[in-house]
Amino acid sequence: MAEVWLSIIGLGEDGLAGLGDASRAAIGAAEVVFGGPRHLALVGAGARGREWPVPFDVAPVLACRGRRVVVLASGDPFWFGAGGSLMPHLAAGEWVAMPAPSTFALAASRLGWRLEETVCLGLHAAPFARLRGVLADGVRVICLLRDGKAPAALAEWLVEAGFGASDLTVLQALGGARERVVATSAAGFDVSGIEAPVAVAIHARGQGLSRAGGLPDALFASDGQITKRPVRALTLSALAPRRGEVLWDLGAGSGSISVEWCLMGGRAHAVEAQGTRCDNIAANAGWFGVEHLLVLHRGDWPEVVAGLPKPDAVFVGGGADAARMAALLALLPRGVRVVMNAVTLESEALLYALHESRGGSLMRIDIAQAGALGRMRDWQAARPVVQWSIVL
Repeated sequence: MAEVWLSIIGLGEDGLAGLGDASRAAIGAAEVVFGGPRHLALVGAGARGREWPVPFDVAPVLACRGRRVVVLASGDPFWFGAGGSLMPHLAAGEWVAMPAPSTFALAASRLGWRLEETVCLGLHAAPFARLRGVLADGVRVICLLRDGKAPAALAEWLVEAGFGASDLTVLQALGGARERVVATSAAGFDVSGIEAPVAVAIHARGQGLSRAGGLPDALFASDGQITKRPVRALTLSALAPRRGEVLWDLGAGSGSISVEWCLMGGRAHAVEAQGTRCDNIAANAGWFGVEHLLVLHRGDWPEVVAGLPKPDAVFVGGGADAARMAALLALLPRGVRVVMNAVTLESEALLYALHESRGGSLMRIDIAQAGALGRMRDWQAARPVVQWSIVL
């Protein structure tokens, strides 16, 4: 077992007065104390204090390994705090954590909200678009924000996103002498003089994104190269997304498959060779708030896949032929789910051959929508799509 040299301490706005004996003793014995300027002032760190570098980096803490070191974090260090950032670099037994009530817990206690039924997000260093896949009528969200200007900016974003009727509560410096709790709304936001640290609670009023696979095509930036909504729904069903799984989206087009996979809790690597389509993928990832889950690779996918992390599922959206598919299938480990759609006779022939040699499932998708025919209506058929899917 390594010797404990690092204490990760959760700190409230009441500073040392709100800490237990063990936390105060660790701070008193520390040679070096890391934290934000506010944290360091609250505990009177003095000459021992070290402010976090900008941009944030844990390297200065690790450089002190072997000395008596304290890291201060707001509330719970492992809920959008420094604790999680440090863990990949530490061995068991090197550290001890002493959490305090999180801002989320304090906010829920002020509002009377069940915390287990509330979405908690850290948006102090993330775009508001992270809310896109969360918001729906009646949903409750508590967001940590970066500074006093952010609540007004959040309210403006909510209005633009169609949630202007949402009830907001601005929660400033909870648990300390500067605590302030003010109720308002997104469309009627009128709170001034807000100071950090600040959180905003949202009781959403508006229509959010459907969580069924197959979002409307119009939501995506596209040059027309997009898996259309009904086929996308069937494709996602065949890919069978599960939280935390990794998708390869090869020949990604607009990235619609990758975006919806990420909205369902997975991570995606979208590979696309054409520059304008790469721009669309990046725009879609940003608008839907999944840019942290979707990695875009520009290039021809046979040249890219060898450097990607192991997938749980693979969607081949374009650029396939017999040689490329043979090389891809040889690269993939057992258990990976593979789905490919075809609309041309040549790509259909490839899928028939793969089905004959490899097995799996083969499905033809024929879709028609009602349209005008003079003064009457008729069924207007889309091109049929053949889908091959297999678990290797």
